[in-house]
Amino acid sequence: MNTNDRPAGNELVACEICLKEIPVSEAKIEEASDYVLHFCGIDCYQQWKQQELDETQRDSPSSD
Repeated sequence: MNTNDRPAGNELVACEICLKEIPVSEAKIEEASDYVLHFCGIDCYQQWKQQELDETQRDSPSSD
């Protein structure tokens, strides 16, 4: 007897930016060496990418 309340194959993941739950089958995936990120759409992916660029620029030493 199966006691799982959710239908099989309907796994959800949270978008890395807005935390909206989206089906794994529709998730945008950005792979890195040790983890996988999921995005609900291009807008959230672009926001994440900009945050990464801003952080990299902030952390890198100035060339002045």
